Amino acid sequence: MLKRWLGISLIVIVLDQLSKLAITQHFVYGETLAVTSFFNLSLQHNPGAAFSFLSDAGGMQRWLFTVIALVASAWMFWMIRKHQAEKVLSFALALIMGGAIGNVIDRAAYGYVIDFLDFYWGGYHFATFNLADSAITCGAALLILDGFIGKKDGTATR
Repeated sequence: MLKRWLGISLIVIVLDQLSKLAITQHFVYGETLAVTSFFNLSLQHNPGAAFSFLSDAGGMQRWLFTVIALVASAWMFWMIRKHQAEKVLSFALALIMGGAIGNVIDRAAYGYVIDFLDFYWGGYHFATFNLADSAITCGAALLILDGFIGKKDGTATR
């Protein structure tokens, strides 16, 4: 089962990197294409973390977030190995790990994360994000769900 979960992480990484390659080949930095009345494709660079946290920290954030993501990914790999029969938990961790590694690849290669998905309502734009961020968010939501569901006998899953 471990191969299944690692395969899911690999799929997230590949889809994330292919989507970022496609956007960078067809857009210049800052270019935006309106797709619907609530969604744009917009090539942005985020040197920080979620919601551009620490984006103006002078460069140290590149390595800080890289180390945090690598340590977290190692921990998630260990957790998946230990709990690989727990499907929701392992799937959630596989999504988060794949997303974290996808963004680490960007940080290592460019010093920033490539973002391009821009959703908005009226004049309010949600933070621009990418497929790796989406996988992390979905994985986190599944972890919360798994925490509420627990095992059938009422004990926690961990």
